[in-house]
Amino acid sequence: MAGDIEQSAARFPATPLLATPGGHYSHVAVANGFVFVSGQLPITATGEKLIGASFDMQAEQVLANVKNALASAGVGIEQLVQVRVYLDDIANWPRFNEIYALWAGSARPARAIVPTGALHFGFKIEVEATAVSPGTVA
Repeated sequence: MAGDIEQSAARFPATPLLATPGGHYSHVAVANGFVFVSGQLPITATGEKLIGASFDMQAEQVLANVKNALASAGVGIEQLVQVRVYLDDIANWPRFNEIYALWAGSARPARAIVPTGALHFGFKIEVEATAVSPGTVA
């Protein structure tokens, strides 16, 4: 795949639908049949940080970022096996659960909700995920 970086047995797909990472990391790593999505923040593909946006807008952007990261590795929401959600305020959990249920559809990966207090840049949410590549038995 053009733009991919290869390192030992791992592959790091290009992620043109996501903003350039803000640090020394890749949005996605593929290794041993698994797809690892780095923590996604509510940042648009053009790099706009949705700091002042509502919780709903931030959550929807983060989940869109996760979906786009998965797509860059050739997988979808259906291949998710684990999702970790970091919330600045646990009071946002019920609303996130509603947004997430619509986004995930029939997929039911394992999930953790972690209340953290303040997140980077003052965001309200961050999500990271792990999926399996098609044909892999998890």
